[in-house]
Amino acid sequence: MQAGTYEWKSDFALKHIAEGEAKGRIEGEAKGEIKVLLVVLEARGFTIDDDLRQRITNCKDLQQLDTWARRAATAQTLDEIFT
Repeated sequence: MQAGTYEWKSDFALKHIAEGEAKGRIEGEAKGEIKVLLVVLEARGFTIDDDLRQRITNCKDLQQLDTWARRAATAQTLDEIFT
């Protein structure tokens, strides 16, 4: 006996599957942005305390993460990045 895969057909199921996939994609992108931001900050010699690390890792706003990462590339202080 071979197990098959069920193909969802209802609008309700398809809508929730699509929402879950979109949420997963956004979460994956956020994790990538967070990783890049932390790498840039560390490479530039910034000290990242636990509060700042938590603020960064808890952020799920892709636009905010992108803004911080861009600022991190040239900023001289953490205040320039996070205020």
